[in-house]
Amino acid sequence: MPNITLPDGKKINFSESITGFQLAEKISKSLSKEALIISVDGKLKDLDFKIENDSEVKIFTSKDKEGLETIRHDTAHILAMAVQELFPGTQVTIGPVIENGFYYDFSRKEPFTQEDLEKIEIKMKEIVDRNEKTYREVWKRNDAIEHFKQNGEHYKAEIINSIPEGEEVSIYFHGKWHDLCRGPHLSSTGKIGKYFKLTKVSGAYWRGDSNNEMLQRIYGTSWSTQKDLDNYLNQIEEAEKRDHRKLGKEMDLFHFREESPGSVFWHEKGWNLFQKLVSYMRMKQDHAGYKEINTPEILDRTLWEKSGHWEKFGANMFTSTTPDEKVFAIKPMNCPGCVQVFNQGLKSYRDLPLKMSEFGKVHRYEPSGALHGLLRVRAFTQDDAHIFCTEEQITAECLSVTNLILEIYKDLGFENVILKYSDRPDLRVGDDSVWDKAEAALLEAIKATKLEYTINKGEGAFYGPKIEFVLRDAIGRDWQCGTLQVDLNLPGRLGATYVEKDGSKKIPVMLHRALFGSLERFIGILIENYAGKLPFWLTPLQTVVIPISSDFDDYAKKVNQELKNIGITSEVDLKNHNLNYKIREHSLSKVPLLLICGKKEVDSNTVTIRKLDSNKQQNMDLNEFLEKHSALNKAPSI
Repeated sequence: MPNITLPDGKKINFSESITGFQLAEKISKSLSKEALIISVDGKLKDLDFKIENDSEVKIFTSKDKEGLETIRHDTAHILAMAVQELFPGTQVTIGPVIENGFYYDFSRKEPFTQEDLEKIEIKMKEIVDRNEKTYREVWKRNDAIEHFKQNGEHYKAEIINSIPEGEEVSIYFHGKWHDLCRGPHLSSTGKIGKYFKLTKVSGAYWRGDSNNEMLQRIYGTSWSTQKDLDNYLNQIEEAEKRDHRKLGKEMDLFHFREESPGSVFWHEKGWNLFQKLVSYMRMKQDHAGYKEINTPEILDRTLWEKSGHWEKFGANMFTSTTPDEKVFAIKPMNCPGCVQVFNQGLKSYRDLPLKMSEFGKVHRYEPSGALHGLLRVRAFTQDDAHIFCTEEQITAECLSVTNLILEIYKDLGFENVILKYSDRPDLRVGDDSVWDKAEAALLEAIKATKLEYTINKGEGAFYGPKIEFVLRDAIGRDWQCGTLQVDLNLPGRLGATYVEKDGSKKIPVMLHRALFGSLERFIGILIENYAGKLPFWLTPLQTVVIPISSDFDDYAKKVNQELKNIGITSEVDLKNHNLNYKIREHSLSKVPLLLICGKKEVDSNTVTIRKLDSNKQQNMDLNEFLEKHSALNKAPSI
C-alpha cells in the first residue's frame, strides 16, 4: 500500500503496487501521454517500474533534462539497431549520451560513409514507425556472457565480464534487438520521435586505449521537437563558420606543431591580442587592490605531495628527474607557489585580505585525441589570483570577486552569465567540519549576489567548494570560464599563518580565483563569439593605411605614425598590389578599419574610412578621426 509523495508535496495513497505510467495516468491524462521516465527516491526508472513502498516520485517529460537525455539514450540504441539491421556482422560496443546528443562505437571492417549515415537515418525512422515495445530483463552474468559470445558480440561479452560478481546484468529489448544497459528507457521506439540527425563519423580506440582496436564512432543529436533540432543544426553550421582554428589562420594569430602538441605558437598579432587582455586585466586588478607576483614553473615533488596535488593530478603532471635523483614537476596549478610568497615574512590580521594575482603558465597532460585548438591545450596561462582572508571576510571577498568577474565579462560582451555552485567531491582533503564552514560561506556569498544559480553535487575542487561562471555566447553555446573556490585546507597543509589580534597564530582562508580561466581558451571563445570581428579596443591590428599609389606613401606613413602615437595598432600597406586586392586581403584578416589615402586626402588632411563588412566609405578629418578612435580604444569600464 504505497504512499506516493510528489515534488509539490502532495501525497497519493494506493491500495496496491503501481507503475510509473499508472501514477501519471492517475494525475492527468495529458501527463500520461507526455511521461517518459520517473525517479523513485532519486533513482531514475522506467515507466513500467512497480512502486511497492512509500516513495518520493517525480515524473519526467521531454521538457526535463532527464527526459531529453533518455530520448537521446534511446536514439543511440536505435542507431545501433539500425546499423546491425543494415550491416550484419557489425559489432556494437558502447553508446552513451553526451552534451546535445549521443554516439555509438562500432567494430566493422568497412568504413562508414556519408551515404551510409543517410541510409542508417532512414532505417532509424522505420524503427520508430514500427513502435517496437521496449522492456527490461535481468540475466545471470555467465548466461549473458555466453549469449553475446554466441552472437559474435565479443565486446559486449568483455564488458559483462568486467561487471563484478553479484551485480545484476540489465538487458534492454527493443522488439527482438537487445543491448546491455542500466537504463532507464522509453516504453517503445515510437516514443523517441524523428527529431534526430547523424552528424559525423570518427575513430575511437576500444576503451580509449591506443593499444586496442580502432573502432568507428558515429555521432548524432536528438531533440524533442523539430524546431529544437533545426535550431541546433543551425548553431552547428554557424559554429563551423566561427571555428577559431580557421579564423586564427585567416587572421594570422597562431598555429600548432607536432613537435609540441597542445602548446600555442603565437604570431605577432595573436600575441598582441594576448597582451591586450593581460594589460586590461592588470588594470582591473590593480584598481581592485591586487598585488601581482610570479612564481617558478618547476617545483620539487615534495611540495606537490604536501599540497595534495600529487595524489590528485600526479598522472597528468609533466615531471623530470635530475642527476641527483630529485623529482621535479612542471606546475599544473599556481596555488602552492603563491602560498610560498605569502609565507615570506610575518603576516598580521591587519594585512588581510591580501590579494595576490599571477599570470602563471601551467602544464597539464591531455591525451592527444582530446586536444582542440586553443580550447583544449597542454600549456596555458591562468589569470590566477589567491586571496588570503579571515573566515569573517569570506562572504564579502566572494561578493567582490563575483562583481569583478561580471564587470569584466560585460566589458568583453558577455552579459548572459550562469552561476554553478559545486560542493564536496568524494576524493578530497580536509575534515568535514572544515568543508561545512567553506560550503556555508560560499553559498551565503552566491545567494547575496541575487543571481540565479544551479547546484552541481560533488563537483567541487579536491580542496574546497567552488562557483563556476558560465558564459553564453552569440550563438547560444555555454562556456565554463571563471571559477571561485573557498579553500580552508591548502594554507594549513603548506604552513600559512597570520597573527591574530590576541597574538595567536591562525591559518588564513584562501580564495582561489580565475576570471578568464585559461587565457588561451578564452581567446578561442572570444574569436568564435565575435566571428573574428573583435571589439575595436581589443582587435590586434586595428587599422591598415592604404595609399592608392606610391605617390601618397609619405602621407600614408604619416597617418600610420599618428595612429601609433595614440596607441592604435596600425600598419601601412605599401605592397605592389591593386587597391581591391588589398581590401580583400585585410577584410579576410578581420581588420576593422581600412584608411584609404589619395590626392584628395593629402590635400584636405583627411582619410577615407572603409569599415569591415561594408562597401560604404566615409571621408573624415584626420584629427577628428584620431580623437574619436582614441576614445574608442579603451575597454567600456576603463
